Amino acid sequence: MDVSRFLLIRGAIALVAGIVAFVWPGITIAVLVGIFAAYAVIDGLTNLFLAFSGPGSAWMHVLQGIVGLTAGVMTFFWPGITALVLIIFIGARAIVVGALEIAAAIRLRRVIHGEWLLAFSGLVSILFGVLVVAFPAAGAVGISWMLGAYAIFIGLLLIGLGFKLHTAVPASVPA
Repeated sequence: MDVSRFLLIRGAIALVAGIVAFVWPGITIAVLVGIFAAYAVIDGLTNLFLAFSGPGSAWMHVLQGIVGLTAGVMTFFWPGITALVLIIFIGARAIVVGALEIAAAIRLRRVIHGEWLLAFSGLVSILFGVLVVAFPAAGAVGISWMLGAYAIFIGLLLIGLGFKLHTAVPASVPA
């Protein structure tokens, strides 16, 4: 399976997670913990798979995968986590992943057109992370909506990048 399909899958998962966060804004912090943990684990596994199956900077995907898996596993093992600690985990992960996405976009600028989508995704991730860390006292509904907006936006950007890559690389060229 080529990289563009994994970006499409990653974007679709983010999009679904964002829609769920908007549809059920009154969800309890326990459900929010579960949604975040599952997303972080799946995203981490996807990045690890990309690191070992595709071209490019594998170390960035490995680092993203480790950060995602660590955040997800820590969340699963500490289900009684306070809202403040969860918010810091979400914000820190978004900041780190955003920085890694910007670094990847810079490295890919000579390889693909449309790398600005990945850089913009990284910038949005960093801005989201900073906002989450700066305003930790926001209620669960506000955090749910922020996470939903972030996930939908990132999902759409990743889907756009996936389609861009899919149309840029001929099917006969191995990924």
